[in-house]
Amino acid sequence: MYPDTRLHIDGAWTAGSTGFDEAVLNPATAAEIGRVAHATTADLDRALEAADRAFKTWRKVPAYDRSKLMRKAAGLLRERADNIARIMTLEQGKPLAEARAETMAAADIIEWFAEEARRAYGRIVPPRFAGTQQLVTREPVGPVAAFTPWNFPINQVVRKVSAALAAGCTIIVKGPEETPASCAELIRAYVDAGLPAGVVNLVYGVPAEISAYLIPHPVIRKISFTGSTAVGKQLAALAGQHMKLATMELGGHAPAIVFDDVDAGRVAKALAAQKFRNAGQVCVSPTRFLVHEAVADRFVDDFTQAAAALQVGNGLDDGVQMGPLANSRRVDAMEALVADALANGATLRTGGERIGNTGYFFKPTVLTGVPLSARIMSEEPFGPVVPVATFSDYDALIAEANRLPYGLAAYAYTSSARTAANLSADIESGMISINQGALALPEVPFGGIKDSGHGSEGGSEAIEAYLNTKFVAHNTAF
Repeated sequence: MYPDTRLHIDGAWTAGSTGFDEAVLNPATAAEIGRVAHATTADLDRALEAADRAFKTWRKVPAYDRSKLMRKAAGLLRERADNIARIMTLEQGKPLAEARAETMAAADIIEWFAEEARRAYGRIVPPRFAGTQQLVTREPVGPVAAFTPWNFPINQVVRKVSAALAAGCTIIVKGPEETPASCAELIRAYVDAGLPAGVVNLVYGVPAEISAYLIPHPVIRKISFTGSTAVGKQLAALAGQHMKLATMELGGHAPAIVFDDVDAGRVAKALAAQKFRNAGQVCVSPTRFLVHEAVADRFVDDFTQAAAALQVGNGLDDGVQMGPLANSRRVDAMEALVADALANGATLRTGGERIGNTGYFFKPTVLTGVPLSARIMSEEPFGPVVPVATFSDYDALIAEANRLPYGLAAYAYTSSARTAANLSADIESGMISINQGALALPEVPFGGIKDSGHGSEGGSEAIEAYLNTKFVAHNTAF
């Protein structure tokens, strides 16, 4: 059963003050499966008051106790993983196995930040003068406003909430209206673990209205946003006007580079598994395939075969490897990108069209000979469409890999240690993965540069943005 989703404000699950809600659709059927409540300004005011009040006490809770509570929440999330995964698949569409993996990974993230809570160290600075003590301390920045997307309804919010709580901050989460219930289940695990009222608040509604109200509000001291570059720039500018700290995890257009010194068939299978995860609706998905011309034919043949063999369908069905896109807008976007690429001279190797008339399914698609004039070579597709271009010269390859204003993720496959070292230095990206696909583990940094944002939502760096640094100089001889 899919639950209707309510707001969570000051320790209580509640409807919005006007009672207004909107439909939640199953992307596999386009049918309504539930409703999600909308917050009004009055509801936001209650959340702000609760977060402000709770911060005064939560910041003083010892890190050891915050850590214990967080670990309890992680345990509850694991116990409920099967039920939460089914909810996520119903509202988001991804295969049940992917939804369960996301839920279990969220528990690992909570535990990572639970340990970081106990390691937010300051330091002693040796003084120049006798009788002086110099300390550097770390303090929670204050109440946080977080804005999260629909593609990973738990993974995206768990990083923000867990970092905030570990640092001693309170938080208001603006969850995704298209996938609200699994996000709410994460918050429920924290609440059921004993989190005090007001420490975490969850709201839904009109995104632009909520962000425009929360970000300038004097209670809020930091924002964290995951979403498109265009929206992220607007929110970062608004935060800057009010001197608010901002972590931005924005769009990308990750090059996937295949050199001629690898087994092209093996790489093709590995990249197909990466590319079509969550139907390609992944911010770090490999999206521009740059393949050495010496192995291009073998790579394209094997990759096309792997793409065409994927079983696409309802994520609740056995054997399904790729679910639907999130909504009809994503289907329209894929059709437009494919049509544009073909009009610019690209060749369609497989896919290129929607599947059926029920739900938002689109065939895994491979395009070759894609020129730079095609939109897909400059616009993030955020879907199961792969443009393949070839290269022969290293310098030209690097120029193409760095051509766009994005810098979130990059991938490369090579057996040369020298090439790998050169790529590590030459690629302009916040993250680069060589001969593997893992980028989002809890213990490693996660974030981009350039138009892909700033700040990290992983590793020891993630908690930094939720802490103020204070210098204390004490003349003990005065």
